[in-house]
Amino acid sequence: MTPSNKHFGFPAMGSYCEIQIYDESRVNAKHLVRKLSAEVTRLDKKYSRAHLNSFVNDISREAGNKMGINIDSETRKLFDHALTYYQQSQGLFDVTAGALIRQWGMSYPQPPAQADITAALEKTGLHRLHWKGSRLTLPAGMEIDFGSLVKAYTVDTVAKLGQQLGIKHGLVNLGGDFAVIGAQPGDKPWPVGIANPEEERTLSATIDLTSGGLATTGDYARVFEQDGKQYSHIINPKTGQLNDGLRAVTIAGKTATGASTMATIAMLMPEDKAIEWLANLDLPHAYRTNAGVIDGVGLKRIEAKAG
Repeated sequence: MTPSNKHFGFPAMGSYCEIQIYDESRVNAKHLVRKLSAEVTRLDKKYSRAHLNSFVNDISREAGNKMGINIDSETRKLFDHALTYYQQSQGLFDVTAGALIRQWGMSYPQPPAQADITAALEKTGLHRLHWKGSRLTLPAGMEIDFGSLVKAYTVDTVAKLGQQLGIKHGLVNLGGDFAVIGAQPGDKPWPVGIANPEEERTLSATIDLTSGGLATTGDYARVFEQDGKQYSHIINPKTGQLNDGLRAVTIAGKTATGASTMATIAMLMPEDKAIEWLANLDLPHAYRTNAGVIDGVGLKRIEAKAG
């Protein structure tokens, strides 16, 4: 029997998720997907701030404790990844911006008072962390937020697990972050769609993936407007203000985690500098400007249907 593409959709991490697997048996494919979705659940419970008892919230609750908190190897890898990009981006990518995120969430739809932003900035900055072996010490009031990483890290982890389970051809989609388990039969790529912000449930372009991952950061759903100007929900951890650069960025790379991190950095740059920076990455990417222009490298554009 020839394997066919089996689709399985499920809600997770506040998003619609889907796993595609080529398999001869839907029963076997469903069995495999249960194992993969269980890994999604594990990481969501561990790293989402939405879960009160998540490990990431445990870390924040220990802020100010001179004894610190013991960090497992998986979480240490996330911190190491974050620190690398924090340094490379000169502080634009920062997983310690939880206090700033909380301030904006509490004050919505109005911006926080500048005094509150200033106070939150004093509790922000990866350089303020102190490591002694596996123990991490945080300054009082600091809050860790892996929101810019957790979906992408999860999709990479699930794809790797799929390979370990013997899946030859598959694609994981967690709320718009993608990772390839294996190319489609015949080494055919998976076409991943770039949303059209002007028309709901339509695509403006696709990027082909045969390996690695793809991630998108943008304000398709969440926009803040002040004095007639639109801002995304992404907060600049250096200024405490909302981003007013590009409206969306999609990047394909060796991992979805790396792609997501770079997309976040691009979103926090001034629009012209972000476009130049993306071009120098030499990776397939797409972006949407404030004027609604969608462009990039490695895109297959979808022409609008007449009538």
